[in-house]
Amino acid sequence: MSSTTPLHQAGRPRGFEPEAALRAALAVFWRQGYRATSVDELTAAMGIRRSSFYACFGTKHALLMQSVAHYADHVFADLQAIAASGLDHDAAIAAILDRVAEPEGGVQGCLFISMISELAPDDAELAAYGRFHIARVGDLVTSILIAARIPPAEAATRAGALLACAVGAIMLRKAGLPPAQIAALLAATRPLLAPANHPSAL
Repeated sequence: MSSTTPLHQAGRPRGFEPEAALRAALAVFWRQGYRATSVDELTAAMGIRRSSFYACFGTKHALLMQSVAHYADHVFADLQAIAASGLDHDAAIAAILDRVAEPEGGVQGCLFISMISELAPDDAELAAYGRFHIARVGDLVTSILIAARIPPAEAATRAGALLACAVGAIMLRKAGLPPAQIAALLAATRPLLAPANHPSAL
C-alpha cells in the first residue's frame, strides 16, 4: 500500500510533469493544511488548469492521498536506508528516531503527522493509510530491536514507545521547544534499546 489511484493520462498539458506537480501540491498542503487549501491555490502552484487537475488527479482528496503517500514513501525509504547502512543497533535506531523526530519541514513539522492530526478523525481512508505507515515504521524498528536480542513482543512494545516519543518531538518542535531539550528527550529513550536482561532496560 505505497500509493493510491494512479494519475489519469487524459487532459495533461504539454510538458506536464506529474511528479513535479505532486511535489508542488504537497508543499501547499504542508504549508496551509488541507481544509484551508482551495483547488485554485493548488492549480496555481502546480501550473495546471482546473480541467487538467481533475483529469489527472481526480479530486482534491485524491490528490491529498497521493501527496501523503509520496511523502511517506520517501521518508520510509530513508529509514530503510538507515537500517541497511551497517550501523550497530543502537546507532541505527537513534538515527531513525532523529529522522522521524526532525522532518525535512523543520518547525513546519511532518506532512504526514499534520494531515493525520487535521483529518484522520473524520477521514477513514487517510486514517487507514496512517495506520499502515505507522505499522511499517514500527515493524522496521522492531526488527532492529529483535536483532539486538530483545524478545519479539517486547521489541514491538519498545518500538511503539520510541516512535511515540519521536512523534511527540515533532509536535514539541512545532511548538517552539529548544532543540537541546528535544535532543535530551530523545536521549532519554536509550534504555529502551538495551537487551531485556540488561540493567539499563529495567
